[in-house]
Amino acid sequence: MMNKHSNVNPFTVEIVKDNLLSIGEEMFTALARSSMSPIIYEVLDYACGLTDRKGRLISQGNGVTSFIGMLSPMVQSIIEKFDGGKELYEGDIILINDPYLGGGSHLSDVGLVMPIFYEGEIVAYSANKGHWTEVGGKDAGSFTTDSTEIFQEGLQFSGIKLVEKGTINQGIVDIIQSNVRFPDLSIGDMWAQIAALKTGGKRFSDMCDKYGENVVTLSINQLLNQGKNYALKELKKIPKGEFLAEGYIEAGASKDKQYPIKVKVTITETNFMADFRGSHPQVNKPVNCSYYGLLASVRAMYLAIVKPFTDVNDGFFEPFSVITDRGSIISAERPAPVSMNFEGRIGGADLIWQAMAPNLPERLPAGHMGSVCSVVLSGNHHVTNNPFLIVEPSVGGWGAAQGMDGVSGQFCMGNGETYNVPIEIAESRYGVLIENYGLHINSAGAGEYLGGRGVQRSYKVLSSGQKLSTIFGRHSFKPWGMNGGHEGSPNYVTVEKSNKQVDGPYGVTARYELNKGDVVHLITATGGGYGSPLHRNPEQVLKDVRNGYISLKDAEDVYGVKVETDNWKITEVYPDR
Repeated sequence: MMNKHSNVNPFTVEIVKDNLLSIGEEMFTALARSSMSPIIYEVLDYACGLTDRKGRLISQGNGVTSFIGMLSPMVQSIIEKFDGGKELYEGDIILINDPYLGGGSHLSDVGLVMPIFYEGEIVAYSANKGHWTEVGGKDAGSFTTDSTEIFQEGLQFSGIKLVEKGTINQGIVDIIQSNVRFPDLSIGDMWAQIAALKTGGKRFSDMCDKYGENVVTLSINQLLNQGKNYALKELKKIPKGEFLAEGYIEAGASKDKQYPIKVKVTITETNFMADFRGSHPQVNKPVNCSYYGLLASVRAMYLAIVKPFTDVNDGFFEPFSVITDRGSIISAERPAPVSMNFEGRIGGADLIWQAMAPNLPERLPAGHMGSVCSVVLSGNHHVTNNPFLIVEPSVGGWGAAQGMDGVSGQFCMGNGETYNVPIEIAESRYGVLIENYGLHINSAGAGEYLGGRGVQRSYKVLSSGQKLSTIFGRHSFKPWGMNGGHEGSPNYVTVEKSNKQVDGPYGVTARYELNKGDVVHLITATGGGYGSPLHRNPEQVLKDVRNGYISLKDAEDVYGVKVETDNWKITEVYPDR
C-alpha cells in the first residue's frame, strides 16, 4: 500500500484527471437524456460535477457557466450542516436550493448532493444543479419579476435529506407534487438528477477499485495544487494594481429602479481581489443576489481573465477573493427576493470585466448584452387547452475585441453552453407561433471592429389570456465600447396588439396580459464596438453593407465609405476618415 504522504507519478495523475473529466461528462449526459423538461434537455440549463471529500470541485460537466462556481459552496454547506459529513450515510441524497445557504442562485435552480462512500468512508461528493420548470410561488414558472420577499418565489429546500440511507422521503416528494404547477416535470427532473448522481458515484467507486482509493486521493490533491500553481503563474502575466468600475443593476426603466454598484479590483503577484463594498443595499425587487450567487458569476469572470488552457478545479480559485457589504444588492440576506438574481450576479461580473478590459484588450472584449433577458410566458394551448409554460433565456450580441468583430446571437456570460428551445418544439408544445427569429440589424456597436448583433424573436399569441413576464436588463444602460468604439444598443420588449397598437419598449413586465393575435417582439442588444469606425477596412465596410450589417447611410456618415449598390463597389473613401 502506498504511503499516504507519497506522491503519485505524473502519468497516473493524468489518467485520474481524464477519468474525472469523463465522469463529469457522463453525469451531464445522463441527466439530459433522462430529464422531462425542455429547459434541461434542450436548453441545457444545468450542470454536474464531482468534489473531493472537502467539497472542492474536481470535475465538471459544462452547461450553465456560473452553476459550476456554485457546486463547491453548495457541497461545502451540506458538509457543514451535517457535522463535517459525520451525519451523512451511504445512500443519502440531499436537496438544496436555498440561495442563502450555499444554494447560490434562485429557488428554481435545485441542487442535489450525494456523498460517495468507499470502504465505509466518504471519499468524494457527486453534485448537480438544474433549473426546475416549477418550484411553486406566486407566479407560473416560479419566475417573478415583482416579488418583494423570497417567500413569494417558491419552495425553499435548505439542505434536507430527500433520500436517507437509500430510502426516498416520500413526504418531501408529496410536498413538491402538491405545491408546483407542473409536478410531472419537476419530479421527473428530480429523478433525472438522482440518476446522474448515482452515475457519478458508481464511476468514482470503479476508479477507486481500479487504481486504489489512496492513489486517487493523492492524484486529486496534486491536481488541485496544479490548478493553484497555474493560476499564480497566469497572475504574473496580467497588470498589477487597482482597477475601478461602476455600473447599475436595472429592475425597471425609471431612475428609482436603477441601483448603483461598484468594484475595486486589486491584483498582486499572488492575489486577485474584487471588492464590491459601497454598492447599493438590497432592495425589495428580485434582482438581488446572495453572496454565493455573486461568487459563482465573478468566478467565471476571473477565469476569463486568468484564461486557463486546462481543465478547471477549485485550485484555480485559491488566489481569488471577493469582499462585499452584508445586505447589499449583490450580497443580499434573507428574506430579500432573488428570482431574477442573475441581473445582480452578471452585473457584478460585468464590473470586473469593465474595469479590466482596457488593460487586457487581448483577453477581454467590449461590453455585451449583459442580461439573461429571461422570458416567461404562460397560458392555455390553443388546440388542447392544456396549460403551457415557456421559460427561456435570450441570445444577443457580444462586444468587439482587439482584432475581431463581436459574435452575434450568443447567450450572456452567465449562461455558457446553453441553447434556445428549437422553434419546432416551441410551436408544438406552446400556444405561440414564432413569426420571426433573426439578427437585429441597427447602427449600434460601430467601430474598427463591429459589436455583435442582437436578435429579434417574435411570438404571435394563439390563445387569449396568456401572461408575459420579462426582465431585459441593460435596457437603459447600453453595452460599452472600447478604444473609441461606439456603444451597443439596449435590450427591450414591445407588444404589438392585434389592432396594430404597439406598447413599449419595456425592460421589465409582470404578467402582462396578452390576447389572441398579439405579437410579442423580444429585441436583444448589440455589443459595443472596438476602435474608431473610421479605421475599419473599407472593403470590410462594403461587405458589411452587402450583408445588411451596416446601412448605406451609416457606411457614409459613420465609416466614411460611400458604396454603390448597383455594382456593389466603393465609389469614395473620404480623406478625413
